Amino acid sequence: MTDLIPRQPDATLAAYDAATLAVLAAMEKAADEHLERLIPKNTKRGYENDWALWEKFHDWLAERTGHRMPSTAVTKGTLVGFVVWLDTIMLAAPTSIDRRITGVTVTARREHGVEVPKEATEAARKALKPLKNDPERMARGRGKAAAATPEQLRQMNAAVTDGLTGLRDRALWLTAFAIAGRSAEVAALRADTIAHVSQGLEVHVPAVKGRPPRDVVVHYGRNPDTCPVRAWLTWRAAAGITSGPAFLPITVHGRLGDRALSPEAVREIIARNAERAGLSVRLTGHSMRAGFITTSRRAGKREEKIREQSGHAENSPAFWGYIREADKWTDAASEDIGL
Repeated sequence: MTDLIPRQPDATLAAYDAATLAVLAAMEKAADEHLERLIPKNTKRGYENDWALWEKFHDWLAERTGHRMPSTAVTKGTLVGFVVWLDTIMLAAPTSIDRRITGVTVTARREHGVEVPKEATEAARKALKPLKNDPERMARGRGKAAAATPEQLRQMNAAVTDGLTGLRDRALWLTAFAIAGRSAEVAALRADTIAHVSQGLEVHVPAVKGRPPRDVVVHYGRNPDTCPVRAWLTWRAAAGITSGPAFLPITVHGRLGDRALSPEAVREIIARNAERAGLSVRLTGHSMRAGFITTSRRAGKREEKIREQSGHAENSPAFWGYIREADKWTDAASEDIGL
């Protein structure tokens, strides 16, 4: 792995006397401050967001390796890995990934005093180049997440891997669907606030990102293969979970972690299992939330009951968009009009 190259002082400065060095240092500082003021606020915010994603990427790596590397480790390996993570886990558009590469390298230099080796940025953009030639990838972010369907959940179940990881993954996506959960909400679920009762589960969905908490119920499903209650109970028993995070990372060696999965890991698990099942559409973390709302509506459930499950406000444009999507073939204007 390529080592970082710290900024080195100019060797020619050694020839100057103390007074000259002091003036030069002051001018260097003034120049940095002036150049900093010239950077637009939106660009600064963008760099901050880029670095925040870089931090999340390192958190994601730590979940899989059991070791949290310093965020200043901006090397060829980590930067190419960042590109792959943004593409396959975050489903970012290539143009967005290109901007993130710049933001990370600039922040590493300006805020952390390290220069990213040229070969690292060249390798990252080499990995990015074929992504820019993919029309499907270039179109990312221009539409809503595909809503998952019960049939797709059955396909995912049929393709799930054996062992503890498979039990966790199945319980995770079925729980996400059943509670109409955002990825951050699923990541924040706790085992001790998921109660098993005769009808199914009573689940406390904690507050995340300023959104209020909610308490929802999850009924037993008719199909054992896609029943969220049975899937949760099976995972809980296999993992020996009684308290703490509901869903935990599992290392490549099969060891159970002790920290909650990140929202990014939740999205990755859903996307990876959908891809393994060979689905014709790309599912994301939000697909489970959208899928529950449209599926529940098509089953004739009342709007207020659906909102109780999803936590949407009564006047939420997103919620009513899902309802319109579910209702568009119900009593359609073109149906039975004599054509």
